[in-house]
Amino acid sequence: MKKNSYILIMSAVLLAAFMSSCKKLDLQPTNDITSGKVYSTSLGYKESLAKVYAAMALTGNTGGTGSADIPSQILSDEGNSDFFRGLWYLQELSTDEAGWTYHGNTDPLGIHQFAWSSINQTVAGAYYRSYFQITLCNEFIRQASDASLSSKGFPSSAVDSIRHYRAEARFLRAYQYWLLMDLFGNVPFVTDSNAIGSIIPKQIQRKDLFNYIEKELKDIDKDLVTVRTNEYGRADQGAAWALLARMYLNAEVYTQTPRYGDAITYCNKIIGAGYSIHPDYTQLMLADNNLNTDEFILTIPYDGTHTQTYGGTTTMVHGPAGVPGSISGTNGTWNCIRITQQFVNTFDAADLRGQFYTNGQNKNMNSLLDVSTDGYSSTKYRNVTRSGGPAPHADPSGVFSDVDFPLFRLAEIYLIYAESTLKGGTGGDPTLALGYINQLRTRAYGNSSGNIGASDLNLNFILNERGRELFWECFRRTDLIRFGEFTSDSYLWAWKGGVQSGTGVDSHFNIYPIPSTDLSTNPNLKQNPGY
Repeated sequence: MKKNSYILIMSAVLLAAFMSSCKKLDLQPTNDITSGKVYSTSLGYKESLAKVYAAMALTGNTGGTGSADIPSQILSDEGNSDFFRGLWYLQELSTDEAGWTYHGNTDPLGIHQFAWSSINQTVAGAYYRSYFQITLCNEFIRQASDASLSSKGFPSSAVDSIRHYRAEARFLRAYQYWLLMDLFGNVPFVTDSNAIGSIIPKQIQRKDLFNYIEKELKDIDKDLVTVRTNEYGRADQGAAWALLARMYLNAEVYTQTPRYGDAITYCNKIIGAGYSIHPDYTQLMLADNNLNTDEFILTIPYDGTHTQTYGGTTTMVHGPAGVPGSISGTNGTWNCIRITQQFVNTFDAADLRGQFYTNGQNKNMNSLLDVSTDGYSSTKYRNVTRSGGPAPHADPSGVFSDVDFPLFRLAEIYLIYAESTLKGGTGGDPTLALGYINQLRTRAYGNSSGNIGASDLNLNFILNERGRELFWECFRRTDLIRFGEFTSDSYLWAWKGGVQSGTGVDSHFNIYPIPSTDLSTNPNLKQNPGY
């Protein structure tokens, strides 16, 4: 079987009804799966944790920060309420890596052109999905508190396991708050100390949220499972270290204080844990990529039979324009996603990471209309195995994907180490940094022909190399902001700012707006400047 038993628990649990609140104080919920029953056994705790994880892989009930629900127009296309799809839209479609050229009423229109506002449904979808997942985490953490566990009468071994689960839920909450901090800046803030509906959330400043996440990740280190020992698809110490390294890399954006030495410290912890670069780049995003535990630190598992969703990597195997089903391992293309010529130009022909689909496609993105030939697309995500066979749990209709998505992998850590070293981070070794980059280059070219020398390793190279290595993995917007090239006119790509040749835009677009639906119901919130 492709996935382990824990992943099957995830899919089964999410199909159960989400616990609902009473409409009247003297009535029990119509769903008889109450929290008292769910958390009465140690198995119930594991199943509940599985629901928290499963919410990252599937669509389902979703809501806001406690003051607003997700707009109904987003839910009219359930795939758009998926976690990964919403994140991918905001991180990739706003950059040179992708443009969306299918025009339906629920599609992410305007993101590539910097034409979003506080009423944009794509922006709201990502925002509310993160808060839905934070709500699930908060409830689990409340139920797994020491005070709650002390009344259960569980054996000590079960209590120890549940404390591990609680640390995982705290990690997942920290991860979602990192995303909100990165995308939206100053955001509403609720924790397990706030019962659902008990308060109107207050807004936390970006710098304060950074400090909160940092403290959480360090506090849970002793309770997380030892690095590289947890079940597939579950967080361990390595995931927390990777998130800290990523946060420290971007700390100057979030807090105006650089933390490159800290980024190097956590990169070293991960590198020393025994991960290695998977030898074949073209196998990273295939239907049996769960085998890539040499490089993958934490993934969202997808399964064509057990976790069916029109979001997730289903979007990534169907979305690229023009790619026939015989290549993508699906029933065909949605003709949605194309790539700007400027991003294509950062690759050379020998670099295997491009994986561009060019058959019948024009290189230049002359139009963002429903034109099937403008702009290359990509075959990076394919719903086939490394041997070319069908997905392990192939959906007979050819719709749903088995490709897992790595939230963290070792290649990113190598790139963080190199950039942090170039930026003067304490403890960085330029020789090691060059060696890590050349490991990635050797894999990308199949030999040492693409390797670089010390004089070639500069910050412009790092930005381009991150694009090549982490292409379509939800990094590009954050990277361009960190390098000052997201909104400025120093780097232009097709249709940036709504102009075919590209144009600079106002810097307020570096942060997305708080959705108007949340502002209208929460008097504690202030809109981000410029919106």
